[in-house]
Formats: sequence, C-alpha cells, structure tokens
Amino acid sequence: MSNSILESANAAASTSAGTPASTTVMSMQQALNRALDEVLAENPKAVIFGEDCGRLGGVFRITDGLQAKHGEQRVFDTPLAESGILGMSVGLAMAGFHPIPEVQFDGFAYPAINQIVCQIARMNYRSRGALPMPITLRVPSFGGIRAPEHHGESLEALFAHVPGLKVVSPSNPHEAYHLLKHAATRPDPVIFMEPKSRYWQKGEVDMADGGTPEGAKVMREGRHLTLVAWGAMVARCLQVAELAAEDGIEIEVLDLRWLKPIDAGALAASVRKTRRAVVVHEAPLTSGLGAEVAQLITQSCFDTLKAPVERVTGFDVPYPSGDLEDEYIPNIDRILFGIQRVLEYKRG
Repeated sequence: MSNSILESANAAASTSAGTPASTTVMSMQQALNRALDEVLAENPKAVIFGEDCGRLGGVFRITDGLQAKHGEQRVFDTPLAESGILGMSVGLAMAGFHPIPEVQFDGFAYPAINQIVCQIARMNYRSRGALPMPITLRVPSFGGIRAPEHHGESLEALFAHVPGLKVVSPSNPHEAYHLLKHAATRPDPVIFMEPKSRYWQKGEVDMADGGTPEGAKVMREGRHLTLVAWGAMVARCLQVAELAAEDGIEIEVLDLRWLKPIDAGALAASVRKTRRAVVVHEAPLTSGLGAEVAQLITQSCFDTLKAPVERVTGFDVPYPSGDLEDEYIPNIDRILFGIQRVLEYKRG
C-alpha cells in the first residue's frame, strides 16, 4: 500500500457528521501537497522542481506522489545547486512556464540570492512588463525542528526589503492550502515561506471556502491588546492568548500572512480597537520585520496607542543549532512578559 501524502490527503476527505462536505482534517504537509497537486492539474504550464522533489518527494515529503501522478517532465529533481535552480526558474518563466521551485532549507537560499534579487525580482521591471516572473518559490522556513546550522533561518526581512517580490507565510493547514494555490496563480514572483515546525500540525481545511486570500487575518478576537505574528509564531500567540484569558485579559491575535505587501489597514483596525500591540517573530530584533510592523502601527494609531509597540523576537545572533533553539525562539513566558510590559506601561 502506498504511503504517499497525496493519497493520504485524498483519503482524508471523509468527514464527520455536522462538518461541511468540503472540509477535511489534514496536516500542513498534506494541505501543501494537495494544493500542488491541484495546481499541476489546473495549469499545464506549472512545473515543480528542486533537490529531491521528484522521486523522493522532498525532504519533508511535500511533493510526495506528484511525480508518479504528473510525470517526470512536470515534477523533477535538480542538482544540489540553488543558484542553478533559481536561474533555471528565470529561463522557464521567460519561456511561458509557471515554475514552482523548492529551496530545500531556508539557509540554502543564500547561494541563490543573486538570482532572486537581481533577476527574479527585477526582470518584469527591467523589461517594462515584457518578461513577467510568475515564480512561486517554496522555502521551508524558521526553526523549531532542532536542525544544524543553515537549516533554520528567518529570511522574511531580507526578502520583504526587495522591490518586486511578494512574501507570504501560512500558519496552519487551511491557510497553507489556500495561500499556496493563490500564490501559484499570481503573475509576480512570490516567496512562500513554510513554517517547517508546523508541517505535522493537523487542522480543518475547507477546500471550498478560503476566504480572502490576501491581507492579514484575525485568528482570535480580543479587546485589551493585539498580538501580531506570522508562520509558526501564530500558534504560539494563540496559546498565549488562551493563558491570558484565564486572568481576564482578552488578546486579539492577528496573523499577518502576507509579509510583503503588509496589510496596514488590518493592523490599524485591530490596534485601534485594542490600543496596544506586541509583535512576535523568530528573526533577530534589529531591522527585523517587526520594526516595519511597529512603524506602520505607530503611524496609523499614534493618537490611540496607550503604550509603545513592543517586539518579542529572536536575538541578534546567528540562528543557533538545535540544542539552543529553545533559548532563541520566543517562548510563552517571553511573550507574556512582553504583554505585561505593555499593559503596565505608564507615561512619564
């Protein structure tokens, strides 16, 4: 019996009584696999490739079963050369294809920065629209799996700083399925940052209703403070909100989802309601994306804020290997202390 994620996801389609027929419980692995399967079926110009993406199905098995179903011309392996993978993506996009390359781990994107920044991000601008780059670059991202160096990085600020790129990061299986399908239809290059520590998280995915595919999304309503996060940190912020509720503190959790462009309107709407904000991310503090989020909040909500925007982040050191990850990644206590500092703030 095949153990492919593709078959497992399809088999999971049976639902319990009272659950919409379009809703399935699956892991983020399965949701991403299902989305890619459907993209290949719907778009004959879509091609998937990367290190071990073909026969093996990727190191995280996200592309498991896709080569067998769609053929070696549509899903294939590449040499261990990230600059070559992204350079080939440029050529394929020029030829009218929609490449969906995978960089096996986030830290492996560094050798391809030249192709990403100087070619993929600029080609449409450079050619005055004659050569669009409909490339969806999948990047297993962030930490939480106790991997060695270069296997856990937070590159969102680097990518978001580059004009011409869009950046998105899902936080759960439902978002993963719908955001990836949406990204794979865009005419622009999209960096799709998948939180690898959440690949095994299971949740309900409504195949028929993805809601609004762009912008931020309120994951929990609240009135005392807004927690802003993306990727794996959304689940941690939801845990924090549950704990805070035990003390009567109602936390709103805003999943940013799109890191470029940032949904400034959703940020303003949430913080104008709660009047306080804490931004949480795994990347280092200095020049992290949280600084941009904090500035957008301050710019829109300066007259209503009761305290400065707080940031709870990784530290200003290289992303550590697995044995130090728990000390580096923002944990529940650090986030709660950040909330406490904001709630107790008094103007001098």
